[in-house]
Amino acid sequence: MRPFHLAFPVHDLKAAKDFYCQILGCGTGRESPEWVDFNFFGHQITAHLANTENGVATNPVDGQAIPIRHFGIILTMQDWQALAKHLETLNIDFKVKPQIRFRGMAGEQATLFIADPSGNYLEFKAFNDDRSIFAPEPK
Repeated sequence: MRPFHLAFPVHDLKAAKDFYCQILGCGTGRESPEWVDFNFFGHQITAHLANTENGVATNPVDGQAIPIRHFGIILTMQDWQALAKHLETLNIDFKVKPQIRFRGMAGEQATLFIADPSGNYLEFKAFNDDRSIFAPEPK
């Protein structure tokens, strides 16, 4: 599988670098005064300095308002558990606290949501069985 690329807006490049490098452990690549590339679990994401703020559109999922615009990564369960523990140790404010959705059903998954300093939402997921990644959602 080839790495994906995603560009997203931030309002402060230094805060973005601190968050993605120090909190999530991402390395950096090329950068300029207007943008910086991060190694996001083997994928290239680019934070671009933007001077506007967007409202946050949400959809209800499991009784929670989930930000529609978000990105993330599917980790192994062991890596997801380690990241969840790391974020809890740092007292990171969770949009959605670490939890298991669809327990015992097709598509059972661990999930958590956090936001970067610019309000970009990230979802981290894990499945005990990767064949469940594209399983239909339970009705």
